[in-house]
Amino acid sequence: MDSYNPPTPRTTQGPFVICIGRQLGSGGRQIGRALAQHFGIAYYDNEILTLAAKHSGMSRDVFERTDEHKGFLRSVLGSFTPVMGDSEFYGNQMSTANLFNLQSAAIRRAAQEHSCVFIGRAADYVLRTHPRCISVFVSANRQDRIHRVMEGQNVGQHAAIRMIDAGDRQRADFYNFYAMGTWGAADTYNLLVNSSTLGIEQTVDVIRDFAVRALGLQPLA
Repeated sequence: MDSYNPPTPRTTQGPFVICIGRQLGSGGRQIGRALAQHFGIAYYDNEILTLAAKHSGMSRDVFERTDEHKGFLRSVLGSFTPVMGDSEFYGNQMSTANLFNLQSAAIRRAAQEHSCVFIGRAADYVLRTHPRCISVFVSANRQDRIHRVMEGQNVGQHAAIRMIDAGDRQRADFYNFYAMGTWGAADTYNLLVNSSTLGIEQTVDVIRDFAVRALGLQPLA
């Protein structure tokens, strides 16, 4: 039997946003892209660094230095060490706090202009006052994550495990440093879903249907 695919929703209530946090290897990016395609809305992952650089007039490389994937905590500690006690630190445009603020401004600007999906970067916290925003955290069984990283990165099992552990740690460090919630905790998000339970495609369906109901989207006739 063919699966039922409801028509793409539309809304007259302004832009809506889906923010996705995810474990490394859970398929969160793939799910985010599929949701953006289904709803016909923008998709932002690394692209938000380009937007932040464009609006700030700074190099994208500067933002990558404190990104959630780039050893964020080491960058933060490095930023504080040489300037501790220096009153000019808070006015330093290269500080991690200011870079996060610039990145957050780019996220808020995009979310105000059009509907979109954001991957990571504490976007759910940045958009916590957005009137039409839902946050989703995607996890997966560890063996599925290992297999997905092995295939996607063309590495062996031990390397995949190291990448998963390091990646999750960096994402948690980034989120927990800036956001009020806890990365991956149930009470931080509107919806938690394990992609291993139903597979990627049906997980997309679950999040899509949740978004339609939670955001009050009206299907096209």
